[in-house]
Amino acid sequence: MSEPVKVESVMKWYVIRAISGQEKKVKHQIEVEISRMGLSNNVAQILIPTEKVYQLRNGKKVTKERPFYGGYILIEAALVGEVPHTIKNVTGVIGFLGETKGGAPVPMRLSEINRILGTVDDLAESDAQISIPFIVGETVKVINGPFSGFTGTIEKVFEDKKKLEVMVKIFGRKTPLELGYLEVEKEA
Repeated sequence: MSEPVKVESVMKWYVIRAISGQEKKVKHQIEVEISRMGLSNNVAQILIPTEKVYQLRNGKKVTKERPFYGGYILIEAALVGEVPHTIKNVTGVIGFLGETKGGAPVPMRLSEINRILGTVDDLAESDAQISIPFIVGETVKVINGPFSGFTGTIEKVFEDKKKLEVMVKIFGRKTPLELGYLEVEKEA
């Protein structure tokens, strides 16, 4: 009589495609379903790589987290038994990245996952990026500094320095000012 073959379940990283903007909700739903089905020992972790960005809202600096790869969720799992089927049936999940129709999900290469996880660590450590799309020719109001209250037109955008060159009329003369992103706000 032969021994039953024991299948070794190896954890690998996969990418789940989800409806963009609903990554957190989908991640939570996957966790709930995996737990409900008693498959938790087959799923090590579920990650949504995020980055912090600053935005200006009503003249105040607001920090916001947004997905670094919109519409994608990383999962470290052993896709055995009911695990892939359970994940695919979660509301908001489109499927696994790289699978052909009816085929098996394709795991990520170690080099890819190391690069992504390295990027995630870098994003967590680095300061948030200020993402304020200013456009040359746009009218802005100075809200900080000695020229507070003045209105001007953007002449140049220095994204690397997070500064703008704004042409402001002071005593009837056009004067260029170099101002930081947080010293101006867009005219309503």
